Amino acid sequence: MHKIILASKSKVREQILRKNNIDCIVKPSNVDEDIVKESLTKEGLSPKLISKNLAELKANKISQKNNDILVLGADSIINLKGKIISKPENRAQAFEILKSLNGMKHSLISSACISKNGSMVWNYTDEAYLTMKNFSDEELKTYLDKISDNDLYAYNVYQIEGEGKNLFSQIEGDENTIMGLPIKQIKEYIEYYK
Repeated sequence: MHKIILASKSKVREQILRKNNIDCIVKPSNVDEDIVKESLTKEGLSPKLISKNLAELKANKISQKNNDILVLGADSIINLKGKIISKPENRAQAFEILKSLNGMKHSLISSACISKNGSMVWNYTDEAYLTMKNFSDEELKTYLDKISDNDLYAYNVYQIEGEGKNLFSQIEGDENTIMGLPIKQIKEYIEYYK
């Protein structure tokens, strides 16, 4: 039996699990994140709670159809002074996101939720802080030109595991959290669960 189901199409999250010897099968939840974020924002929830709720929603959705198997849902949110920045839908949006982060400190919140039989059994939320260097518009465009469409839309506007590291003057927090999965805590739960 597989140890867990990953309710995400994120290649980075899958790689983090496999690198940490966690066997998984991938079943994306296909939750419409933008609609949920908009609704939860209107309700006045904090970015941390929005991230946690999205991770739980994804895990529960897949868990309802897969009894007696642990399902891992995850969500990451960029928080710039209380404003949530979502994944870009095109290169123009990606450029605007980078411009808004340019020279600024922001946080990246990553939540993980494990569900079983349709209900959450464990969750964890972590936050990292990143300070972006100042770049000219041309430098930002050059950076974006190096990123494939697949990577750009799958992993947000910066890939901390690759070229993206050079965007920042300061990074405070766990690199796995920034990549979208607080793996240390997930491993601890899975070990305990065994």
